[in-house]
Amino acid sequence: MDLIKPEIGLIFWTALTFGILLFVLRKFAWKPILGAVGDREDSIKKALAEAENARKEMQNLQADNERILKEARAEREAMLKEAREIKEKIVSDAKEQSKVEGDKMIKQAQATIESEKKAAVADIKNQVAELSVEIAEKMIKEQLGNKDKQLKLVEDMLGDIKLN
Repeated sequence: MDLIKPEIGLIFWTALTFGILLFVLRKFAWKPILGAVGDREDSIKKALAEAENARKEMQNLQADNERILKEARAEREAMLKEAREIKEKIVSDAKEQSKVEGDKMIKQAQATIESEKKAAVADIKNQVAELSVEIAEKMIKEQLGNKDKQLKLVEDMLGDIKLN
C-alpha cells in the first residue's frame, strides 16, 4: 500500500529530479531536438514538393510522349499513303509503257507483214511475167504452124503453170 500513498519526501525528490531533468533537457537538448525535427519537417516538405514536381513532369512527359506517338503514327500513315501512291503510279506507268511497247510491236509486225506481202506479190508478178514471156516466146517459135500444135502447146504450158 505504500505505492498508492507516496510520502511527501518522495514526491519532493521526484519533482526536483524531474525539474532538473527538464532544465537540462531545455538548456542542452531541446533546441537541437526541435532543430532536427524542423529540419526533418523541411526535408519532408521538400521531398513532397519534389515528388509533386516529378509527378507533374511525368504527366507532361507522358503527354509529350502521346503527342509524339500521334505525330509518328500520322507521319507513318502519310508515308504509307505516299508509298501506295508511288506504287500505283509506277504500276500504271509500267502498264502504259507496256501498252505503248505492245502497240509499237504490233505496228512493226503489221509493217513487216505488209512489206513481206508486197515482196511476195512482186515475186509472183515477176514469175508471171517470166512465164508470159516464155509462153509468148514458144508460141512465136511455132507461130504459123499447125493450130492443133498451138493448142497443144498452150495446154502444156498451162499444165506447167499448175505444177509450179
